[in-house]
Amino acid sequence: MELNANVVGAGLAGAEAAWQLAKRGVSVCLYEMKPVKRSPAHKADGFAELVCSNSLRSDDCRGNAVGLLHQEMRLAGSLVMESADKNRVPAGGALAVDREGFSAYITAKLKSHPLITVVNREVTALPPPERGLSIIATGPLTSDALAADIAAAVGGERLSFYDAIAPVVYKESIDFSKAWYQSRYDKGDKYDYINCPLNEKQYKEFVRALLAGEQAEFHDFERPQYFDGCLPVEIMASRGEDTLRFGPMKPVGLTNAHTGERPYAVVQLRQDNREDTLRNMVGFQTKLKYAAQTEVFRMIPGLENAVFARLGGIHKNTFIKSPVLLDKYLRLKTRPHLMFAGQITGCEGYVESASLGWLAGFFAAALLRGEEPPLPPRETAFGCQLAHLSDTSDTAHFQPMNINFGLFPELPPVMTAKGKRRHLKGLEKKEALTARALAAAERWLRDVA
Repeated sequence: MELNANVVGAGLAGAEAAWQLAKRGVSVCLYEMKPVKRSPAHKADGFAELVCSNSLRSDDCRGNAVGLLHQEMRLAGSLVMESADKNRVPAGGALAVDREGFSAYITAKLKSHPLITVVNREVTALPPPERGLSIIATGPLTSDALAADIAAAVGGERLSFYDAIAPVVYKESIDFSKAWYQSRYDKGDKYDYINCPLNEKQYKEFVRALLAGEQAEFHDFERPQYFDGCLPVEIMASRGEDTLRFGPMKPVGLTNAHTGERPYAVVQLRQDNREDTLRNMVGFQTKLKYAAQTEVFRMIPGLENAVFARLGGIHKNTFIKSPVLLDKYLRLKTRPHLMFAGQITGCEGYVESASLGWLAGFFAAALLRGEEPPLPPRETAFGCQLAHLSDTSDTAHFQPMNINFGLFPELPPVMTAKGKRRHLKGLEKKEALTARALAAAERWLRDVA
C-alpha cells in the first residue's frame, strides 16, 4: 500500500521531516511558498535558509547541550547535519556553515528524491483529513492567513504571536547565602519561589543600570505589542523609580530569612522545569541585549555568579501551546491527522527545530504503517526536547526554550573516596550528562534510525 504525507514549510524542520519520511518509503508533498511569496525574514529561494553562518551554534558535545544535540542528530542520519558537515567553514568550536551551500545541498537532495514532490505555493488553511497526514512546519513567521486558521483550530489564547521571555537561571548557580526560599505571605509551597533581596541603595543602582543598558532593536516587520501583563522590565523602570518596587520586585509578604527583615525590593525566581534545575526570573522579560542582561542582572544579590540557561527577549514568534494541544507524537489532539514540527511547536533555535522535524518525520512514517513508534529516551537531547513540549506541570507559563542541560534529568550522586555522596557540577556534570545521553541515543537509534 502506498503511503502518503504532506509537509507544509521547507525550513529546517520541514526539510528534515520530508527527508525522514521519504527515507522510510513515504511519498511526500512538500509545500513551500517561496519564491511565490516570502516572509519578511526570507531573502533567498532555497530551502532551509539560515540567518547567519553560525546559526547552528556550538559543536562541542562535551560541554554544550546544542553540541550534544548535533551529535545525536548525526547518529540519527539527519539531512540538516549532513549538509552542515559538508558545508562547514572554520569557526573554532562553532558549527558555522556556508549558508548558500548549506541551503543548496538540502534543496537539491529534496528536489531530486523520487518520493518528494515540491509544490511552490502558500498554504492558507490547515489541510483537511481527506488529504491525509500533514506536518505543519511553517516556523515562527507563519503567514497571516495560515496563522489565523491555526488560531481558529486551537483557540486564539493557545497561539502566541510574540515572545515575552524572561531570563532563566541554573538553580545551582544561585548564592543561597543571600537568597532564600519563600512564597509570598507563605502561601503554597515555600519552595515555589527563590527570593533575592535588594536594599535601597542596591535597588536604585540596579534601576539606573537597567535604564542605561543597551537594547536590541526590533526588525522592520516586528511591531512591539506590549500588554501590561508582559511589559519589558526596562519599560516599567522608565515609568518611575519605584515602579518595579510596586510591580514584579515588590517585597510585600516576604521576610529575609538571613536578617529577619522585609527587603526594600526583591527579585523572585519561579521553578521552570519539573526537575527544578532551572529558575525563571519572574516579570523580567526584556529587550536588553544579551551582554547588557548578563551584566545588569548579576548586580542582583544572590545572582552575582548566575549562569543563564536562557536570556530574555521580545520578538515576533508564532507558536502554539504544545503541552496542552499536542500528544506525545506531536499530533494535534483534536485533529490527529495534523502534526506540528519546528519552532511553531514552541522550541527555540534552528538545531532544535530540525530535531523536531526529524522526530515528526520518524513518528509520521511509523504511524502511517499502523505502528507505535518508540519515544526517545528522556535522558537524550531528543527526549528533552519532546519532554519540554509535553510537560503539563505549568502550561500557563509555557515559553520557547533552547536545548540546555537544565532540561535533562538529574544525575544520581557519586560516592567520594571517603564514602560521602556528592553531586557533580560544572564541566564534570556536563560530560556525564553527555555520556549518558549518547549511550541512550545509540541504544534507541540502533532499532529506529
